Amino acid sequence: MLKIAHDPIFCHPLPKGPNGEPHRFPMAKYELIPEQLLYEGTCTYDNFFSPSHLDEHWILGVHDTTYWEDLKNVRISDKMVRRIGFPLNQRLIERETRIAQGTIECCHFALTFGVSMNVAGGTHHAYADRGEGFCLLNDVAIAANYLLSKQLATNILVVDLDVHQGNGTAVIFQNNPQVFTFSMHGKDNYPLFKEKSDLDIELPTGTQDQDYLRLLYETLPFLIDQQRPDFVFYISGVDILETDKLGKLKVTREGCYRRDEFVFSQCKQRNIPVVVSMGGGYSPRLADIVEAHCNTYRIAQQLYF
Repeated sequence: MLKIAHDPIFCHPLPKGPNGEPHRFPMAKYELIPEQLLYEGTCTYDNFFSPSHLDEHWILGVHDTTYWEDLKNVRISDKMVRRIGFPLNQRLIERETRIAQGTIECCHFALTFGVSMNVAGGTHHAYADRGEGFCLLNDVAIAANYLLSKQLATNILVVDLDVHQGNGTAVIFQNNPQVFTFSMHGKDNYPLFKEKSDLDIELPTGTQDQDYLRLLYETLPFLIDQQRPDFVFYISGVDILETDKLGKLKVTREGCYRRDEFVFSQCKQRNIPVVVSMGGGYSPRLADIVEAHCNTYRIAQQLYF
């Protein structure tokens, strides 16, 4: 059965923007994705689970003690709040811990069923000592550290296909030979300063389906064969879409669908468990974001179950 971590604390009221209006992006999609999957019959309520409490031990296995203490006590500097992108409160911080716990719990489901998915997550801009880009805690890093510590995996591949580089993840694992970080992202996009992943592919502004998919088709099978991972984390941001207001690429919804289908098929053919965190999506029409994300779940259901 496809098991999906529901965004556990969808924030009501939403954080306020500079003019006092609620931020509809990137928050609203986390509520609408499950609603759409349930409405169309792709999923039932049995597919979803609510993550439990995250033990601080796993946070501190990745994040600095000082940063975590400041974060959980909401005493982050104004400068860091600006880098994160929204004002913080206890509810948002609790949400972030539950998201990371959801990715951990997804690992166990993926080991059983081959795949599991987190409606939220993909918080790849969070470094060990700071947050930025809507990311407070790095859920994939926390879950990867969990797997290694529990000896549930020995060689992990992070496939980050969000349009933005997984800069925080790259730095967290830069000296860890058991985690290989692969990021394929927009060259001219945030973050301005790119970190060094184990493998970075920078895409020029305006990259379309043909070139995007060619690079992915050439790279991923070779990378899997070379690294021989026994677990994969996939960050499936839909901010590669041509409709995205921040992405700068020109990938169609069909191209995004084929991207997800290829990643899943490569993992399934090799019997490698994969956990998916959804990553970003900032198209002006919320329906474009939700539909592209829902395709990822539809493909997982079709290929695995």
